Amino acid sequence: MKLDKTNVTITNVQMHLESAFHKFFREPFAGFPRFKSKKSSRKSYTTNVVNGNIFLEGKYFASLLFCCENQTAEKRPAEKFIGIDFAMQGMCVFSTGKRAEYPMFYRNTEKKLAREQRKLSRCQKGSQNYKKQKKRVALCHEKIRNQRKDFQHKLSASLAESFDAVCVEDLNLKGMAGGLHLGKGVHDNGYGLFLSMLEYKLEERGKYLIKVDRYFASSKICSVCRKKKEELSLSDRIYYCECGNRMDRDVNAAVNIMNEGKRIFAECA
Repeated sequence: MKLDKTNVTITNVQMHLESAFHKFFREPFAGFPRFKSKKSSRKSYTTNVVNGNIFLEGKYFASLLFCCENQTAEKRPAEKFIGIDFAMQGMCVFSTGKRAEYPMFYRNTEKKLAREQRKLSRCQKGSQNYKKQKKRVALCHEKIRNQRKDFQHKLSASLAESFDAVCVEDLNLKGMAGGLHLGKGVHDNGYGLFLSMLEYKLEERGKYLIKVDRYFASSKICSVCRKKKEELSLSDRIYYCECGNRMDRDVNAAVNIMNEGKRIFAECA
């Protein structure tokens, strides 16, 4: 919604006031105009479409400014810990053995998006068809972005409610996206945005996000006997150890991240 410089809202308020006084003086049963009560739950205003001052695009945005007290809770002792290991497929794996099961919205919509972009490339720039097709492509990207944010908000809120401290690796996601030819997967995951959401939600509840050094060998260390493997290739999806430990490689890494996070938390406490 795009507004002209003319302040139509204030004009409407003046018109409503004039109408109220007109009724008061002309109609016998009309009462004296009253101020809008602060206790009233109905907060609204009126505007008009005048001389193209509003361009309707099917979306409306409301901006609210309010002041409130700092509601961040005080820090409290951490008892329930969980570790998170980044994963290209499904976004992340937890030390509990579960996976986030992120649906990979961009990958699933990639063919449709490519089709719409091809249509756009065939349109003449500046034409009405070009503008319409450009809007369709933008809506595809917006839908993917909204789906990703919705999933991340729900997952981060669930973790912040269930655990006192969440342990994660301090990864260089930008470097991973550019250096390992993993750009689409890393950007589709939106793991960095997820961590930002998780951090402020934990802070609001007086809980902790503990970051483990990115060079910590979480994948090579056995989470049972703590022995470190010298060699471990990316194709090895199951972690085998001489002590008899056999578990999913990512779950093993998540457990190690949790244990390292506990150690860091104990040192800082």
